[in-house]
Amino acid sequence: AVVSTQSTGKKGTEQDVAKKRARKTTKFQRSIQGATLENILAKRNQKPEVRKAQREQVIRSQKEKIKAKKEAKSSNKKKTDTKAVRAAQKKINKANTKSKPGRTGVMM
Repeated sequence: AVVSTQSTGKKGTEQDVAKKRARKTTKFQRSIQGATLENILAKRNQKPEVRKAQREQVIRSQKEKIKAKKEAKSSNKKKTDTKAVRAAQKKINKANTKSKPGRTGVMM
């Protein structure tokens, strides 16, 4: 501490040191993975109406896909004879309940 005060307190060595000014930051855009700068700028400059229309179209197509999938699934179910399947399941359940051994008088 003593040495530092001696060197700063010396006479005649003081020189004006201008404070370095920091440069103002500028906004800067660059492309990111999966999107070029042109794509980003094109999307940014799109009119909100166009964007809304695109979104609605995508949603509509997705809903149609889901509907088609559900219809295919339901028609597939109708093809299999549900009564026969249920009867088979009942038989299996009955067989399972009969084969279980009784647990009377078991001490833990």
